[in-house]
Amino acid sequence: MVALIVVISLYVLCSAILLAYGLQCYILTYLFLRKRKSKISAQREKMKYFYSITDESLYPKVVTQLPMYNEKSVASRVIEAVAAIDYPRSRHEIQVLDDSNDETVGFVDDTVKRLKGQGVNISVIRRQDRTGYKAGALQNGLNYTDAEFVAIFDADFVPNPDFLKKAMAFFIDRPRLGLVQGRWTHLNKGASLITRGQAMGIDGHFMIEQAARSWNGLFMNFNGTAGVFRCAAIKSCGGWQHDTLTEDMDLSYRMQLADWETEYVPELEVPAEIPEDINAFKNQQFRWAKGSIQTAMKIIPLLLKRRIPAFKIIQAVLHLTHYIVHPLMLLLALLTMPVLYYVKVYLPPFWFGCVILCMVLATSGPSTMYMISQYYIGNKIRKQIMLIPAMMLIGTGLAVNNGKAVFEALLKMNSPFHRTPKKGAKKVTTYRPIKDFTCLVEIFIGIYCLASFQMFLGFTNFLVSPFLMLYASGFLFVGIISIIHFKRPELIDLKIKPHTIAK
Repeated sequence: MVALIVVISLYVLCSAILLAYGLQCYILTYLFLRKRKSKISAQREKMKYFYSITDESLYPKVVTQLPMYNEKSVASRVIEAVAAIDYPRSRHEIQVLDDSNDETVGFVDDTVKRLKGQGVNISVIRRQDRTGYKAGALQNGLNYTDAEFVAIFDADFVPNPDFLKKAMAFFIDRPRLGLVQGRWTHLNKGASLITRGQAMGIDGHFMIEQAARSWNGLFMNFNGTAGVFRCAAIKSCGGWQHDTLTEDMDLSYRMQLADWETEYVPELEVPAEIPEDINAFKNQQFRWAKGSIQTAMKIIPLLLKRRIPAFKIIQAVLHLTHYIVHPLMLLLALLTMPVLYYVKVYLPPFWFGCVILCMVLATSGPSTMYMISQYYIGNKIRKQIMLIPAMMLIGTGLAVNNGKAVFEALLKMNSPFHRTPKKGAKKVTTYRPIKDFTCLVEIFIGIYCLASFQMFLGFTNFLVSPFLMLYASGFLFVGIISIIHFKRPELIDLKIKPHTIAK
């Protein structure tokens, strides 16, 4: 009896927390909508500031850092894109922070040598070891520059020529502005159902969540790339630290706790590559999930020590812990069978209606946010709404992968920083995603949920039947696709030759 009470209590608690995160999507959407018109208009005017200034001495000095490790498929592309940025060369330097130990070294050296011959202020900085991974490389690079500002791009990004002129305008007359963050767009959105689903999720985060937080005075995070920092803001809060896998979120929160401001600019767009391999996507999500919880464990105690409005703290906690929804979904999937088997609940019409309403609200919250983000991006809703089922399948199926990441973070288990393999314009790569066997667990739980669905399909339990079917479909979809991607040799071109891309 005690065990049953514990199971039921855990089931109800998980459901309530998931409802809270579902309702959070509506809150952020409202915060975005109420500020959108005035903010977008003001930001558009601000971004024009440097277009009428010809005196190079009036431009702030900027260093652009390009951290990379074994990125031969995309290394030359990002270096050339940054070299083509329309910003006075006397006020712009480029650091290629190359920790590579493969053919990437040759691509980088060839490209940098050619650009130096064209008068570009560019250098390569290499370390003896990869201490701190990306965070260590970024911190090390700051030791070799006297620039007041630092722009950062990951290797799979291709910034537009006007990026710096637009971004740097926001720092004028705002001495406490520490960060300007741009919005990711997508180079290979249409490659597959997986990439289209990812694109929709990224769009929801950048168009709605980031804007809502930034424009309403809430804590927002740096997304690791496509942004510009004031170097003084980085130094004042302890610099880049590598005790979490999301050094970007960690630094941006510490910076804001030190009273630096942030500005998110949705029309400051930077195209980037989305992982086309489901296993590469899962590796990326694992890192983000584990790093977010690590950062939450580090930052939340600091938040509670400060006098911060309650709403702002609640929003920060929900933000830092949002990946907790995945282990909660996993627990619900596992607990549904025993709960339905032992508990027979018959609700009066009023309470039955309340339960239905809560379930609909929790489930449709993310979808509503995604659709609104697509509308304001300018995509056709009729086409995008067809991706909602795919989004739900992928989001549900990731519960095992991300749940594992969350539990590792809570148990303080260490793991290295695994970067996401990219394909680049040539659409080939020799880099394989990190293999694990969560796909087998996903398929097993998918079969378990399918058995639960078949067992309890009927008028007495029809409320949860659709959710069991969603869980079963999601786990089986992600698990099977993961195995297929491991088996498909055409996803990995092992015959790529050194310097092919550089030429």
